[in-house]
Amino acid sequence: MTAIMKRELASYFTSPLGYVFLAVFYGFSGLFLWIGCLRVGQADMGVVFSMMFFIMLIMIPFLTMRTMADDKRQKTDQLTLTSPVSLIGIVAGKFLAAFAVFLCGVIVTLVYAIMLSVAVKAVDGAFAWAVFWGNFTGMLLMGGTFISLGIFISNLTENQMIAAVGSIGANIALCMFDVIAGYVSNETIKGLLNNLSVFYKYSEFTIGIFSLKNIVFFMSLIVIFNFLTMRTLDRRRS
Repeated sequence: MTAIMKRELASYFTSPLGYVFLAVFYGFSGLFLWIGCLRVGQADMGVVFSMMFFIMLIMIPFLTMRTMADDKRQKTDQLTLTSPVSLIGIVAGKFLAAFAVFLCGVIVTLVYAIMLSVAVKAVDGAFAWAVFWGNFTGMLLMGGTFISLGIFISNLTENQMIAAVGSIGANIALCMFDVIAGYVSNETIKGLLNNLSVFYKYSEFTIGIFSLKNIVFFMSLIVIFNFLTMRTLDRRRS
């Protein structure tokens, strides 16, 4: 697993992909910080995290598009599958490498929070760290969900752009359950769709609701998508 992770992590920064992803992430997070906090003179970063949801939805598929598809295109996937590394190690290594790059982007929000807390303290105010950590955790969980889904989609094709576009579509579909629920009359189905809505659960984090139920929900999605990736790899190996 470690070898796979190191190889994948290196590939992000031996090509422009990792740098472009971080540049876009830093650029938009800084813009949203200006719009939501600095321009209006408030220290609530909830609006920053809410806006960054849509950047994650679009940008993470480009981070994951090559994880599996590139191996299939270059015909190196069979070499990986016949190596002594387990399927769990292969998927976990690729997931952790993509998540590490994503984490490098998310960590900038902690820098923003420290700057805002210093500014607020200078005027005898208090920065809402509890709300920030709720938002920070929600972003990590949402990002992990999109990454695991993106790797699964990438595993279904050898074309990177198809993987990226397919992942964006899958992310949007994953976030549309609560919208669809509004058009469903059956209360049981409506309740099920609302319970599966990732956007609603992420929104709860952005307003400071730190729910263990939501954490378990996102962790379960990450495990499920990674498991599906392993199952499709197992079929190709056999």
